[in-house]
Amino acid sequence: MDHQPKFFENLSGTGKAIGVLTSGGDAQGMNAAVRAVVRMGIYVKAKVYFVYEGYQGMVDGGDNIVEVSWESVSSILQVGGTVIGSARCKSFRTHEGRLQAAYNLVQRGITNLCVIGGDGSLTGANLFREEWSGLLEELAQNGKIDAEAVKKYAYLNIVGMVGSIDNDFCGTDMTIGTDSALHRIIEVVDAIMTTAQSHQRTFVLEVMGRHCGYLALVSALACGADWVFIPEYPPEEGWEDTMCVKLSENRARKKRLNIIIVAEGAIDCHNKPITSEKVKDLVVQRLGFDTRVTILGHVQRGGTPSAFDRILASRMGVEAVLALLEATPATPACVVSLSGNQAVRLPLMECVQMTQEVQKAMDEGRFLEAVRLRGKSFENNLNTYKLLAHKIPDAELPKTNFNVAVLNVGAPAAGMNAAVRAAVRVGITEGHKMFAVIDGFEGFAKGKIKEISWGDVGGWTGQGGSILGTKRTLPAKYLEKIAEQMRTNNINALMVIGGFEAYESCLQLQEARSRFEEFSVPICVLPATISNNVPGTDFSIGADTALNAIVETCDRIKQSASGTKRRVFIIETMGGYCGYLANMGALAAGADAAYIFEEQFDIRELQANVEHLTEKMKTSIQRGLVLRNENCNENYTTDFIYQLYSEEGKGVFDCRKNVLGHMQQGGAPSPFDRNFGTKISAKAMQWISKKLKETYRKGKVFANTEDSVCLLGMRRRNLVFQPVAELKSETDFVHRIPKEQWWLKLRPLMKILAKYKTSYDVSDSGQLEHVAMLPKEAVPAAI
Repeated sequence: MDHQPKFFENLSGTGKAIGVLTSGGDAQGMNAAVRAVVRMGIYVKAKVYFVYEGYQGMVDGGDNIVEVSWESVSSILQVGGTVIGSARCKSFRTHEGRLQAAYNLVQRGITNLCVIGGDGSLTGANLFREEWSGLLEELAQNGKIDAEAVKKYAYLNIVGMVGSIDNDFCGTDMTIGTDSALHRIIEVVDAIMTTAQSHQRTFVLEVMGRHCGYLALVSALACGADWVFIPEYPPEEGWEDTMCVKLSENRARKKRLNIIIVAEGAIDCHNKPITSEKVKDLVVQRLGFDTRVTILGHVQRGGTPSAFDRILASRMGVEAVLALLEATPATPACVVSLSGNQAVRLPLMECVQMTQEVQKAMDEGRFLEAVRLRGKSFENNLNTYKLLAHKIPDAELPKTNFNVAVLNVGAPAAGMNAAVRAAVRVGITEGHKMFAVIDGFEGFAKGKIKEISWGDVGGWTGQGGSILGTKRTLPAKYLEKIAEQMRTNNINALMVIGGFEAYESCLQLQEARSRFEEFSVPICVLPATISNNVPGTDFSIGADTALNAIVETCDRIKQSASGTKRRVFIIETMGGYCGYLANMGALAAGADAAYIFEEQFDIRELQANVEHLTEKMKTSIQRGLVLRNENCNENYTTDFIYQLYSEEGKGVFDCRKNVLGHMQQGGAPSPFDRNFGTKISAKAMQWISKKLKETYRKGKVFANTEDSVCLLGMRRRNLVFQPVAELKSETDFVHRIPKEQWWLKLRPLMKILAKYKTSYDVSDSGQLEHVAMLPKEAVPAAI
């Protein structure tokens, strides 16, 4: 798609006034969205106003609607909830309330509104927009405003962003706050698992989601729960017996605990509520298990936003301002959202109607339809959960007589174990014998290979690092020994989970096929590395966990500077030559600069950054944060930059440096990495099964075409299998990075939000799409 880049410099906000409000229930990440709207608005020379306390503030007017400056939104990025307040507002539902609100906006010349809230808040905004010209005429008749004002402020433009932890809004993959709520749930589940393990207990966890089971479903997938209850997919008649049988089977398999997750809106197939207490009583009466209920409640709404939510909200906030600048009286009110990895604009009312359709389908008992309407991502989550949670009895399993081996290659990355678990369980369900290779290709050559069963991988999703063990060694020097092991163990397919080394290894195996026919089997690579430097995919398993570790540390470091004024921190991140962690970490932590290898810089740029920080110290924000990728420049080292800043900033600010190191590689995987790992691994295993059937001839598997060695990656909006041979041309092998990287497009965003003048290519924005047109194979933006 060759198009001329379209830059937003020609979109001026001069003379425009934008009001920003948060309404309905709060969600983590709302502040990041508010910050982005304010800064982008000011950047394009528009006036920006806070509307405090949601629609209530709009109706009350006065001090509730205030013009804001750049510094007004400093230090709010890492704060949960919403700093401008939110309220449920009865008066805005009345005609009089909306009339008063219109008067308050016209007084300040505000004709652009950015509303951050759920479907109720956005529907209210749309109604307000439709009534706007009538309201102004009524105000003119009442003598409140003159005819000139009616003409000047004739149209109201509305752009919505969905802030809701439930992820219950159709048309958007992830709403602001969902990922953070999952973080809270998973932290609690991980903590509960250790105590349940000690006492052999069953825990029933109730999570939020009155009308939507997304949080319950995804957290069940992320922690490997034994059973989940959600409103969209009620259990079949007689579920009580089935569930109790499953729980006791799991205990019989030496599992010391059971986790059951219940969405607060869970129902049975007769639309009767299923409560956590009811589930607990059932387990106690039927099985006599020691059972406890934990209701998570408002904990899920609280806490600091995750890295994903900050980046999502910042991207959406900037996109919302662009949408308002481009809006004409003919443009319908739109919602900015994310589809896969791309920002999209959708007609607000189409999304609202579809969201209401889901509720209608559930009320009428059309549950399969409700699941379908929730979107492909929801459906995939449900199908994957069903595949992995319950073991089919051995007698009912198909028998394929194929042996599939799974191994980890490269450095450890959080989420690898979740991927191994999914591969093993899906493989067994498909009828294969699954083998685990210990310590990568080095272990393979030494014959460290063993059969692995369904129960062996229980509880693996929440474990960090690599349980199988992993090594960076490439297979080239052990080809003969590996081929021998493949022959001895009769391995018919390989799944290789790892980073750049995993990709290189599979290239080597493919090239060695002419010499060793043992390698003529289906091979699939799953990208798993914190550096996110594998060609053929936008995201890698492990990168989200590392990003959260970086952002959490930056938050703490920024806080340490709040007592000592005028301090700049230089922070070094990992990533090899790939600047993903430094760049995205800077965007999520609100840094002033990020030095990366992909964007060459010289001493003049370093000097400009120092001057920029010197200017910043004159304002009320008296601290700076600079991220540097470990290999961004061989001469401008972290020490060099630290010394330069210290010298040039003498008398204005002092400097500290911090190398984050291996803490970025450790830790329990984030909900995103658990689910991304689980889902792509399940999909890859199904691909392997299909390839095995296709290439089985005369009693043996023989796959020697290029498309039998693939990498499964996420590209923009879809999960795609790509032959590794085709990815060669997209790879810079010297620096171990892809030649083109999508996230570089977000680099100007970080600069704009840090008050640098820059140009920003907005070619991808601006197209209003329709809900039904979104791709059928959509992958989760986050999960």
